[in-house]
Amino acid sequence: MDEGMAGYLKMLRGFADVEVVEVKESRTSKTFTVERCTEEEGENVLRAVGDEFLVVLDENGKEMGSKKFAGFLGEKQDAGDSVSFVIGGAFGLSKTVKERANILISMSKMTFTHQMIRLFLLEQLYRGFAILNNKEYHHE
Repeated sequence: MDEGMAGYLKMLRGFADVEVVEVKESRTSKTFTVERCTEEEGENVLRAVGDEFLVVLDENGKEMGSKKFAGFLGEKQDAGDSVSFVIGGAFGLSKTVKERANILISMSKMTFTHQMIRLFLLEQLYRGFAILNNKEYHHE
C-alpha cells in the first residue's frame, strides 16, 4: 500500500499541491475512553485543517461516481478552494469533525482500514484530475 500511495502522490503532484498530514492517534486506557479518544483526535484534525473546505469520508456520506467526483474537484479548483479530506482512524471521527465538514462523501458502504481508504482516495483524486485534464486513465 505504501508503494501505491507514493506512486499516486507523485502523479498527483502534476495536477495539484497535495500534502498528507497524519494526526496522532489517541490510545484508550482506563481513563481515556473511545469517546474521549475520538474527541481529542477530532480537535487535532480541526486544528490541522483550519478554515479549508472540509471533506469528511464517511460511510453515510454522499455517493459519487468518478466523473461526478472529478466535477466536484474541478469546481473546487476553479473556485481556488483549498480542500482537506479527512479519513477517520480506528474509532472513527468525532461528531464535531462531522458537523464542521462542508460535505460528507462515502467511498463505500463497506468498512476498510484507514490505510486502504487513503490509497483508494489518492487513486480517485488522480482519476478525477486525469478526467478533468483529458488524460488517458479513466475508461468508461
